Amino acid sequence: MFTGIISDMGTLRGIERRGDMRARIGTSYDTDSIEIGASIACDGVCLTVVALGQDWFEVDVSAETLSRSNLDTWATDHRVNLERALKVGDELGGHIVSGHVDGVAEIVGMHEEGDSTRVTLRAPEDLARFIAQKGSVALNGTSLTVNEVEGLEFGINFIPHTKAVTTWGKASVGDHVNLEIDTLARYVARLHEFS
Repeated sequence: MFTGIISDMGTLRGIERRGDMRARIGTSYDTDSIEIGASIACDGVCLTVVALGQDWFEVDVSAETLSRSNLDTWATDHRVNLERALKVGDELGGHIVSGHVDGVAEIVGMHEEGDSTRVTLRAPEDLARFIAQKGSVALNGTSLTVNEVEGLEFGINFIPHTKAVTTWGKASVGDHVNLEIDTLARYVARLHEFS
């Protein structure tokens, strides 16, 4: 489990494709404190560490994950939002994020609003019903509050701090981003189907 509070920006150092994909990610994490088999959210996708070096780790990405996320667009030198898994007693600063990406949303609008950036995204039709005003979403692993919802489109806001410590400072219209809907919304909708 994760919180959607990004704690590092990694850099893709290498990609090997062979049905599945293996990625080497450079990090400022102390890799001596990472175990083989540990979970790290990479742009919001929970991936398992399969190899380690002094300032990098490697993960395998399944064909299923590639089909449901934007990881199929990863290339060398691409920057990646990183978050290590929660430990008991850690601060829960965002919301509960599983790292199981539901689909890909597209940025369809951006404009500056004071020091912040207002962003409009279009959700896949099958996921839009799970997004609610003042609810939570994880976008590329970042916990965000939904400002408004209109049909398939929803809006969020990036404050200067978020833009500085995540990859969101380089976002632009047309970008495809990993979307994880709020777990609570998923279960409420499922229960509603049986009532």
